[in-house]
Amino acid sequence: MSEVYIIDIKESIEVAINEFFSYLEKAGAPILKSSKRVYIKVNGIDFKKHTYTSPEVLEALIVYLKKKGAEVYVMENSTQANLTRIVFTITGYKEVCEKTGAKIIFLDEEDTSPYEFKYKPSVEEDPRGYNLKTYRLPKTIVNIIENRDSITYINLPKLKTHSMAVVTLGIKNQWGFPQHADRGKDHNYNLHSKLVEVYELIKPDITIIDGIEGTIHGHYPPTAWADKLVIPFNILIGGRDTLAVDVVGARIFGLTINEVPHLRIAYERGLGEGDLNKIKVIGKNIESYNKKYEWDLLQKFPENVKIIKGKDLVCREGCQNNPLSLLQCLAFDYPEKFKGGWFIIMGKGHDEDLINQLKAEGYTKGLVAGYCAVDEVGQKLRKEFGRRNIFFSGACNNLADTATAELKLSGMSALDLVPLSPEEVMKFIQEAQKHGTTALITTAF
Repeated sequence: MSEVYIIDIKESIEVAINEFFSYLEKAGAPILKSSKRVYIKVNGIDFKKHTYTSPEVLEALIVYLKKKGAEVYVMENSTQANLTRIVFTITGYKEVCEKTGAKIIFLDEEDTSPYEFKYKPSVEEDPRGYNLKTYRLPKTIVNIIENRDSITYINLPKLKTHSMAVVTLGIKNQWGFPQHADRGKDHNYNLHSKLVEVYELIKPDITIIDGIEGTIHGHYPPTAWADKLVIPFNILIGGRDTLAVDVVGARIFGLTINEVPHLRIAYERGLGEGDLNKIKVIGKNIESYNKKYEWDLLQKFPENVKIIKGKDLVCREGCQNNPLSLLQCLAFDYPEKFKGGWFIIMGKGHDEDLINQLKAEGYTKGLVAGYCAVDEVGQKLRKEFGRRNIFFSGACNNLADTATAELKLSGMSALDLVPLSPEEVMKFIQEAQKHGTTALITTAF
């Protein structure tokens, strides 16, 4: 049976980390491999509160590994519209690494190698032909893949639900490996299979979920709603079988494997244990978690932004919840700066008199999100309202384009979101560009 450990953080994070590894060592397999190099993948998608792996957990993990004689690297490629350098500075990861002697790897600044997805969507499944067949992985990830016998890879996600993938735990955390440009083009109903394909290519040796707190109603909660959407669990969840760890992590939210498509697909492909009855849970009693939490976005949006969804198709994994999640944060975290009076159009299957309806309600500007909506109504809207008033967010999930559009439509700047001076932000951007970053970032400065 796969073993998964739920460690109650009673005394300190350091004690909890040591307790976790004592379980692993009793199980027999060594923590470090021959090279003694350890690569840690944090969940550092953003610097927004409650979205990233706790720096305290990262520090405790590094300290433990260093005592074992490890050479430690901390790596990430933050989500679209972000620079990893900025995220590491604001979250405290940079400070932790400097304090502990761990080396930082900005995956968005590395050379890459191409890989091909095995799945082949049929014409019926994707008549648009927009599905992405290949994706690029940074050289560090390729190095880990090619040297699994000598390198230890530890996955350190945060306990979160996800409005597009249901949960974002160990398997979903690895979606930070493909380049930004390769993540959004097919970020639709195909997302679940893609997450599994990346996992099949590179499996962590150890996965530890930071469960000090967990987020519900998605992975990017408005800070204004933290009291409703952030739940204190005060646990670590870990083990060697990432799928089993994720199944237990999902269960903490009251979710079964059949409710999380990428976990079910991974189990069906034989990539780990997915049957909770065959997973030995050690530590806290999993039966004590008897509440079911919601994972989709809280259905609350600003009344002065019109949201229009296609009747034939709209993918929650892409053009729907990507722009809506950002919209919530802008509107409810920055109410004094946010301006409405615009629309978002997504999906396909829109009314023939869409333009007349918008004009009748006084709307003249907005965002067209996703391939389907851009193809169907994008040019008509630009012809009627002008190119400068109608923004396109290409791909199924291009967060950089979406952020640019929503910020400009709201009368805001990206600098409104970053707790750094404009000079510091520009310095980080220039430094990342000098090192060859491939990150897609917003231009709304």
